[in-house]
Amino acid sequence: MKKDKAKLNKLLVKLRELLKEQKLKNTAQRELILQAMFENNGHLTPDEVLVASNKLSGNNKIGKATIYRTLNFFEKEGFITSISFGIDGKKYELNLHKHHDHMICDRCGAIDEFFSEEIETIQENIAKNSGFELRYHATQLFGVCKKCIKIKKDSK
Repeated sequence: MKKDKAKLNKLLVKLRELLKEQKLKNTAQRELILQAMFENNGHLTPDEVLVASNKLSGNNKIGKATIYRTLNFFEKEGFITSISFGIDGKKYELNLHKHHDHMICDRCGAIDEFFSEEIETIQENIAKNSGFELRYHATQLFGVCKKCIKIKKDSK
């Protein structure tokens, strides 16, 4: 618990320094949104971020527009990453862990994280051989998760 509190404080200090550097105002809402994402570690929709942030804020409710603006700012500044689900929108996660990719179930929406050195090497080689300077990438595999496959088999 102490370790988590220290991680959160480090993240908040980083946010405050960035805002100061960019001559932007630090607001309680920005900090609450970051804290809500930290405490609800996972892949969150903007609506889930809104609910979690408002639970923390008490009487000072945070509006949906503030959530979207803040998520865009956090993503632009590298605090979070988004995963696009086409017409179903985006989910966001904090950039706290080392790089990973995602397997997404297109039945239930479950998201599993994975890391593959082989995939990383292939992508780096493709970029290098094309004269492309790779800054970052996101790999998303879509399909059906084990749980949904089992449900389908059990229903037959």
